Amino acid sequence: MNIYYYANQVYQYGHIKPVFTQTGGTFVVNKFNRFLRFKFYMANSANNSTENRSLNTPNVIIRDIRKKLDLNGVIVSCSNTTINNNQDISISIFIGHGAGDKKYGGSAHDLETYDYHFISGEKHLHKLRDVGINIPDEKLIKIGYPKFDEYLNINKDQYLKFLGIKDKTRKNILYAPTWKWGDGTLRKFGKKFCKEISREHNLIIRPHFEDRGYIIRLKLWAKLNGLKHVYFSNPAQIIKNNTMNDFAISDLMISDTSSINYEYLITRKPIIIVDNDYDQLHSMPTDLNILDIVQTYQSNKNDICSMINYELSNNTFDQYNKMLHNCFYFNDGKSANRAADFIKSLEI
Repeated sequence: MNIYYYANQVYQYGHIKPVFTQTGGTFVVNKFNRFLRFKFYMANSANNSTENRSLNTPNVIIRDIRKKLDLNGVIVSCSNTTINNNQDISISIFIGHGAGDKKYGGSAHDLETYDYHFISGEKHLHKLRDVGINIPDEKLIKIGYPKFDEYLNINKDQYLKFLGIKDKTRKNILYAPTWKWGDGTLRKFGKKFCKEISREHNLIIRPHFEDRGYIIRLKLWAKLNGLKHVYFSNPAQIIKNNTMNDFAISDLMISDTSSINYEYLITRKPIIIVDNDYDQLHSMPTDLNILDIVQTYQSNKNDICSMINYELSNNTFDQYNKMLHNCFYFNDGKSANRAADFIKSLEI
């Protein structure tokens, strides 16, 4: 059986690569520049069956998804866009690329065109219902969150060395804001957090993929200002700077409206949310709403280091663990296996 994996942007492949590792197959991009980007960021990530490929990347092909696709087999997409596949010779599956509170971009009802949906948990289902998407139960396949599988197998010492973290006696604070679609806070608070947090802790800044170009400028600014404990994780490097690597070595995370707020629950470590003005969020019940269990930073009221130190000194494991299991199914390191088993069971 042929298996294909599609995404609009390279960083979205991070959500389906754990499944690809189980099944093999071919990645699909819709533009030549994204083909080149894929080759660059996925270098040396091929599995054994494709280890002799160019730059040691998985198979990748270019297809214009606006046109009727000629692909025969199973097509897994983590971008909420219509897949124009021939249903006589192919099956489409939506997996998604985030579990946050921002509403789906584009036309959410494109999701109703898929043959199946891999569902990560109750929060995923509530997001669909909140925007009026109706999908029959038999099309909803509960698998959990495949990215979490990787969290269980991180070599922390190796990644600390890769980032170049020198003082390992300090706590590692991860700042992972979203971009302008979501009223991201990097440009507003990035320099402020660099100055204040790096006095006491190591600060790891992981911007949204769409803000990755800001890393160079902020890194240069930090160097010119003599800041020695600020590090950067590039979200486009989904292999070397895998999100789960940043999770594993951090002690606390700061974010805003990014879906990473919910992904970080797998760590059961403290989270601080930076207050912002974005109002296009899903309406969530309290048991699925991260804002009900975290502190919110307001620059005119709070000192960020005081908030960090307070959170680090309090044991909040139980409330984060409860929220994790409210939002996501299973959390046992086998979500990618469930997805792979379902794909392999299909007859096409």
